[in-house]
Amino acid sequence: MTAASSYHDVHLPEDPSRALVWRAIADHLRSFVPREATVLEIGAGYCCWINAVQASRRIAVDAWPEIARHVGAGVEACVLDLAAGLAPFADGSIDVVLASNVLEHFEPDAVVSLIDEVVRVLRPGGRLIVVQPNFRYAYREYFDDYTHRSTFTHVSLPNLLRSRGLGVEDVRPRFLPYSMRGSRVPVSFWLVKAYLNSPIKPKAGQMLVVARKG
Repeated sequence: MTAASSYHDVHLPEDPSRALVWRAIADHLRSFVPREATVLEIGAGYCCWINAVQASRRIAVDAWPEIARHVGAGVEACVLDLAAGLAPFADGSIDVVLASNVLEHFEPDAVVSLIDEVVRVLRPGGRLIVVQPNFRYAYREYFDDYTHRSTFTHVSLPNLLRSRGLGVEDVRPRFLPYSMRGSRVPVSFWLVKAYLNSPIKPKAGQMLVVARKG
């Protein structure tokens, strides 16, 4: 058993409701993703987000060898260690980069290098869309994940992105619950949509940050 597979088995087991949640999120964020775009998801894991996106070309990247089993129809799988960068992708070749629960798994210096790589592959006007734990509101659970290495808040992450040359378009400090696991309420597409649209966010511990390359 590899380290990557053991992490998924122990901390992030497959959950049928995850695809439904990300379908609602992708629908909620569709204004940031043009239909004609080339979209790259880094740290795609089970590929629920990239599978739900509507775009001309979709690419899922992860170090996990099992990623190829989870890509949907028309989605390209690329097994790649993000710590080594995004070398397979040319400068300015991507319209949108998606990152869900990824950056916190890298040491701070490695996060900066990865953001620089994202900036490199983005076309002018391209976007980075980040969904991840907000340490300000998820500090109690944050290190329950033994692979977390960096902490970010809705203040520090946008500032990091600005320091690497990106313009920040949208910041939502409370976007999603830290985790859907253990919820007593059955997960449904419309329930997630209602949560995303509501000004009241119970148990919100994940933030949204959208940044754009000038």
